[in-house]
Amino acid sequence: MDDMLNTQGHVRLGSSAGQPLTRRDGILKVTGAAPYAADARPEGVLHAVTLAAGIARGRVARLNTAAAEAHPGVVKVYTPANVPALALSPDEKIHPFVWRMEVLQDDRVRYAGQPIAMVVAETLEAATEAARLLAPDYEAEPHRVTLDDAEPFDTETLAFGRPANMTKGDLATARATSSRHVTTQVETSAQYHNAMEPHAITAQWVGDRLEIDTPNQAIGLSKQTFAAFLGIAPEQILLRSPFIGGGFGSKAILYGAQLLTILAARDLDRPVKMALRRDQVYGPTGHRAPTRQTLRIDMDDMGRITALDHDTITLTSSFDEFLESASNASHSLYAAPVLRTTHHGRRADVGTPGPMRAPGEAPGSAALEIAMDEAARAAGLDPLDFRLLNHADTDPSSGMSFSSKALRECYAEAAGRFGWAGRPQEPRQMREGRLLKGWGMGTAQFPCPMFQAAAHATLRADGSAVVETSAADMGQGAWTALAQIAADGLGIDIDRVEFRSGHSDLPDAGVAGGSGHTATAGTALFNAGSDAVRQLADLATQDPASPLFGAGNAGVTARSGRLWRNDDDRSEAYEDILARAGLDLIRGEGTGAREGEPTHAMFSHGAVFAEVLVDPDLGQVRVSRLIGAFAAGRIINPALARSQLLGGMIWGIGMALQEEALHDIRTGRFVNNDLAGYHVPVNADAPMVEAITVHEDDPFVNALGIKGVGEIGVTGTVGAIGNAVWHATGVRPGRFPIHPETLI
Repeated sequence: MDDMLNTQGHVRLGSSAGQPLTRRDGILKVTGAAPYAADARPEGVLHAVTLAAGIARGRVARLNTAAAEAHPGVVKVYTPANVPALALSPDEKIHPFVWRMEVLQDDRVRYAGQPIAMVVAETLEAATEAARLLAPDYEAEPHRVTLDDAEPFDTETLAFGRPANMTKGDLATARATSSRHVTTQVETSAQYHNAMEPHAITAQWVGDRLEIDTPNQAIGLSKQTFAAFLGIAPEQILLRSPFIGGGFGSKAILYGAQLLTILAARDLDRPVKMALRRDQVYGPTGHRAPTRQTLRIDMDDMGRITALDHDTITLTSSFDEFLESASNASHSLYAAPVLRTTHHGRRADVGTPGPMRAPGEAPGSAALEIAMDEAARAAGLDPLDFRLLNHADTDPSSGMSFSSKALRECYAEAAGRFGWAGRPQEPRQMREGRLLKGWGMGTAQFPCPMFQAAAHATLRADGSAVVETSAADMGQGAWTALAQIAADGLGIDIDRVEFRSGHSDLPDAGVAGGSGHTATAGTALFNAGSDAVRQLADLATQDPASPLFGAGNAGVTARSGRLWRNDDDRSEAYEDILARAGLDLIRGEGTGAREGEPTHAMFSHGAVFAEVLVDPDLGQVRVSRLIGAFAAGRIINPALARSQLLGGMIWGIGMALQEEALHDIRTGRFVNNDLAGYHVPVNADAPMVEAITVHEDDPFVNALGIKGVGEIGVTGTVGAIGNAVWHATGVRPGRFPIHPETLI
């Protein structure tokens, strides 16, 4: 039947997929009816509050547990002296997506903000006050919290097992024979996710079964990980995560307070809820580490790159290893016959970094695009012309060819809309009133990963369907986009599809990260729908009472809830086929994964153009225009894709001009671990942001031609803003975020 039924993605997609449908969960969210983890209120729930360490390194010498336990409403105080045991040490790395966690396993303090005790009480207020009464005494030790005072070390691997270093060609010879040389150093600051919804968990044990409500980007993987640490079977866990108020990577990784809450619920035989305060997410839940990047670009007389050398120094914690792969941003974008990328780690007394929107690519592309502008100036070329001259038609790290047509169209579309032609090459040539005006650009690129996912699709007797997979929606619109793909896989209208997701008893949808969730879970859903329709077609074409009987040679097509013969206009409704067969339903199974070794490089592409206004007296920078064009394969929902692209570009504004986590170097504690001191862009910071999608058909990335849009908007934007600031002021930014005092 596979050959008879037309199931090819490029043919069947289009009825629902590709349409700018309104979010299915929109009304729930804007009316406040969407349930989040901290909204769970099981009967008899207790409230847990963790106490955060006030030093960056040392040990807890004393806690006033007696005062905390005597506080009205307190049920129990957990410290290293009485915390229930886990089946595995929280310092054990059981797979690459597990970070070493603090679950009160000892009295050591590894960073400021580390949980050092937990209070459980009848009310949140009682638990909060009792945590204060613990009044810890410390034996502090000298700490290290910056790149300059951290302990250097070398490693062979980066985050997620990526190689730390790569060399292609003879660098010394290329440098000796090149006529132009540019060296650029750029630093990026530490950043924290600051999702609208802080991390939270509600845990209760029902017999030997654990029920968890917690925002989670990797439901299936996390279920397995919780089970391993608790010493129970994964089937004993139900993890619910229907709504996530932002995650950006931080909610794919388990953290110690989750396990403490679960242990307390089992120990006390009552449900326990824990919600971190805004300041408590700084440290235990991951962040983007700072980087110090040095790039050297060598060129010939024509301005062609002959060698590219990109080195990164970055921080990790003193007890675990997650190194930002910033230099890898130079692997695939520009043609460099000789290429070297290197990384060096430094250990500090901070929480372990983790994946944060466009990990590696965001800081790496920021530095790369600044260096490209400097190289263009040294070559005497317009920045756009220089990039076009040096754009790679092959991926230097692998030699796999890919078409450059989509990126070149992005350059042309964005530059034309922006009005780039005629830009003066020298800085400080444009003004708007008394303000200096500058224009800059940056190239955007992000890989197209796929994970593994599974899904069910059930056609019901009335011709409607229910589709199921444990997808995670952090606000990107997965509920809507995945339902659109499922509807086209089933060949029915989307209003006849019930979409179930967000809990671990459903088929594993993989990780909502790396901008690969739509491709991965979407492929599984489409294949599950196709499997159900294949079974339906088999029934019809073998039934003499069906108008489709004997259509094997011609084949049939599914659309609008009917199967159609391909050789004439005869068709039959799904419900009629099921009724005549005496069936209430047909269930299809599907998986999503990339098959075999890739034969082509796989990226989403884009170009971002920025206009800034700079106050020459105060050094204040405002982004007045930001226009980006992006080619990201098949766009499932243009409205949602545009929203994601705009969000990424606005994130780039924050990274370029505002976001940085600051430590008091005397104490090692944060000084801006709240939304008053940690600045993120608001409406006034982005007066004109435009995202354009460029049509792209990529037959190699996956069967549905889907790429990702969540993270690519960050890449390119930071460098574009930095280059625009140089064009306005003549000062080349050497650090992000750009501080006003460096421009005066």
